[in-house]
Amino acid sequence: MTTTLAAFAVLSPFAAAVAGMLLGRRIPPGVLAVAGTAVSAVLAVFVVLAVVGDPTRVWETSTLLTPTGTVPVTLGVRVDALSAAVAVMVAPVALAIQVYSIGYLRGDPRYSSYAALVSLFTAAMLTVVLSADLMLIYVGWEVMGICSYFLIGHHWERPATSAAAVKSFLMTRFGDVGFLFGIFVLGMAADSFRVSAVLAAVPAMSDGTLLTATLLLTLGVVGKAAQFPLHSWLPDAMAGPSPVSALIHAATMVAAGAYMVALLFPVFAAAPITLDVLAVLAVVSMLGAALAALVADDLKRVLAYSTISQLSLMFAGLAVGGRTAAVSHLLSHAAFKALLFLAAGAVILAVGSNLLADMGGLRRAMPVTFATMTVGFVALAGLPPTSGFFSKDAIVAAAEHAATGAGSPVGAGTAWVVLVAVLLTAGLTAAYATRAWLLTFFGHATGRTAREVSPLLLGPLLVLAVPALLLGFGGLRFAELRPELVSTLVALAPAVLGAGVVYTAWRRQPAGDPVAALGGPRAVFATAFRTDDLYERTVAPAVMGLAGGVVGVDNRVVGRAVTGAGRTARRIGGVLRLTQNGNAQFYLTGLLAGVLLIAVGVVVLR
Repeated sequence: MTTTLAAFAVLSPFAAAVAGMLLGRRIPPGVLAVAGTAVSAVLAVFVVLAVVGDPTRVWETSTLLTPTGTVPVTLGVRVDALSAAVAVMVAPVALAIQVYSIGYLRGDPRYSSYAALVSLFTAAMLTVVLSADLMLIYVGWEVMGICSYFLIGHHWERPATSAAAVKSFLMTRFGDVGFLFGIFVLGMAADSFRVSAVLAAVPAMSDGTLLTATLLLTLGVVGKAAQFPLHSWLPDAMAGPSPVSALIHAATMVAAGAYMVALLFPVFAAAPITLDVLAVLAVVSMLGAALAALVADDLKRVLAYSTISQLSLMFAGLAVGGRTAAVSHLLSHAAFKALLFLAAGAVILAVGSNLLADMGGLRRAMPVTFATMTVGFVALAGLPPTSGFFSKDAIVAAAEHAATGAGSPVGAGTAWVVLVAVLLTAGLTAAYATRAWLLTFFGHATGRTAREVSPLLLGPLLVLAVPALLLGFGGLRFAELRPELVSTLVALAPAVLGAGVVYTAWRRQPAGDPVAALGGPRAVFATAFRTDDLYERTVAPAVMGLAGGVVGVDNRVVGRAVTGAGRTARRIGGVLRLTQNGNAQFYLTGLLAGVLLIAVGVVVLR
């Protein structure tokens, strides 16, 4: 029964996507999209209720999809505590986004295709979460990538939007190649692509197999989650509509990377070198993205860099063995980041600009947006009593235990680096969250006329504010997250300090930017340490040179071979055409000559 509910939770938004594409002009596409996602959300809740009754059980189905001659590919559903928790996060957030999109994209001629793509995207993410076979997970993984390309490029007539869509597609596809080969390595080693079979076969796998598989999987995870060095596509993807940002960059695609590491955590735990690599990438990504967010002038780019940094926190927690803490932060982050993106969309819609310099003094003009976005910023900063406080505290505690205790999957040195980086990131996060909050809602109004958005947009904000505020208390009950006094104080201190420094700087000059005093380093941080420039000077020329070489080979070798074959065929045809002259006497003579040759051959060879 549980697996049946899970299967229909996936199929419901998929059916809505198909119906929206076929019937979008006959039935209001918003009705189809909301109905399909609502059914999925309700079914996900029932799945979670079943899991709560038996949290250690794994429900699983299996049907042979196709024989391959070697390792079979199966079709099935797998439900456990992890997949159920993530599914109940994805579906309701997607539902809130679908409702919000009706008002946000009102009058958009492409809304029907947009709504269908969001439904398909939701189905793809749920396929990743609830599938029992790694190959089926890969199908959902790739469908998300395709949908993200179209959704980011929704306004394709804008050059910046089209470029952002292509950039995200290419960078994530590069990582996906590694992800696919990692699946192949695990499947061949376990003689099965089923998740349960792979996990059961881990003790029998060699160290080389585990290291190879996990490093390849990490490449795909890094690309999908926009971690260094495949991170620069995410800030540019903010060119898409705000609801797309909330869906892709809060609850679904970028979160899929952290989910996969959590799902296959026994595989990664058996490859400590990979966890060291993951920890280093997480440290670089969380600090670099936090510094970029601290000085960004675009509200959505602040949130984009924040997403990179917060995902790094999850990977850091996984690297030091804090699987439960990382998953808890995955869930809380989905709630408060979706809230922040949708609230940012409301602000941008009201002001007509993404730039923080064009905002200010909006708390009175937009009181509901102000209240809900404040909850989101507090949760992002990791301050009590929000969900972000509990989940970040759990990651700090996991890093502290790994650094000071025994049994960590990584070395004590790596754990100490992670702990220090997490604390520094906590301070930077509170600093840039406070800055964005102050520049958006306080200070002097810019003179732009702004008013509260429609109830259709405010409803999802109010709904998402509830889990952003209270989800942490659920973690105390179900995930058994118990705040520890030492780790709590250690985690809170840099957050309070970061927020206090920015607030003090702003109070001295309310009309200015609190980080203006950074001077020269600000320009470096704003470009994310000029990584895009580095890629333009190194990777881009190499790729263009390789592409030029391929074109040259295609023109000089393949093209000439095809052209030559065509010319040869034409010449042979010309010779044969000489025999087709329309002269009946010539044809009869040829026929008699042929009969004569056959007769002679029979006599000679008899």
